Amino acid sequence: MSNAQTQKLILDPGRAAKNYWLDLFRYRELFLILAWRDVLVRYKQTAAGAAWALLQPLMSIVIMTVVFGTLAGLPSPHNTPYAIMVCAAMLPWQFFSNALSLASQSVVSNASLISKIYFPRMIVPASSIVVSLVDFLVACSILVGLMIWYHFWPTWRMLVLPPLILLAVVAALGPGLIITALTVRYRDFRMIIPFIIQFGMYVCPVGMSSDFIHDKLIAKLGSVLGEKFFMLYSLNPMVGVIDGFRWAILGNASVFYWPGFILSAILALVLLWVGVHYFRNTERAFADII
Repeated sequence: MSNAQTQKLILDPGRAAKNYWLDLFRYRELFLILAWRDVLVRYKQTAAGAAWALLQPLMSIVIMTVVFGTLAGLPSPHNTPYAIMVCAAMLPWQFFSNALSLASQSVVSNASLISKIYFPRMIVPASSIVVSLVDFLVACSILVGLMIWYHFWPTWRMLVLPPLILLAVVAALGPGLIITALTVRYRDFRMIIPFIIQFGMYVCPVGMSSDFIHDKLIAKLGSVLGEKFFMLYSLNPMVGVIDGFRWAILGNASVFYWPGFILSAILALVLLWVGVHYFRNTERAFADII
């Protein structure tokens, strides 16, 4: 008799929801394979390779520094080098925008795999976010270079970056799951995503600091109404992520607004919960639609 062990996949009606999270763990190797495949495609089958992960955020940092810092003369906290302030915000924003873009196309791009075999479909958009995370880590070399150039040395707050990166992943995964499911049903969303990303950068504190926005709202609307509008502004989950990155990278030069950060973090978790439930309720029809 053969000693080889075989695994059986039993689809028991009415128990799919209970077994789903266990299936996600069982298919962890598929998650790693898909993520590794996407990283290889990103870095081996492109002409620029890793240079593209550096060029895109670098050009954005240069343009924003010139436009907002030099021409518009916007201030940076405690005279921090404007390029470093922009870079501290551009890194998480670039991760979020890339993750959203890649996740939205992930299921459609893997149509042949989706239509042939069973596995938890959430693996596909989740694995695509790994590519954006690798791009983020590569782009962090820009921040290191700027800190060396401006002789701006980090503080102990840099140790808080790992949980902030995890918060950025949560902020990207929730909307990513929603948009992925919508893109499968309505292919027009492929045209809408670039507009959403472009518009989103201007409602995030990328080219200017949140304390500058806070002070302007207070000056224009008064303390009470200004605080209310700033809390409304903080409903954007990326506001909290960007403010957290600046707090960690700029050290004592950064002004941190805890109520806005907490509100952004809560909304990121709520969007993740909504995204998971909406994706779970629609993924059973993916194979038929695709």
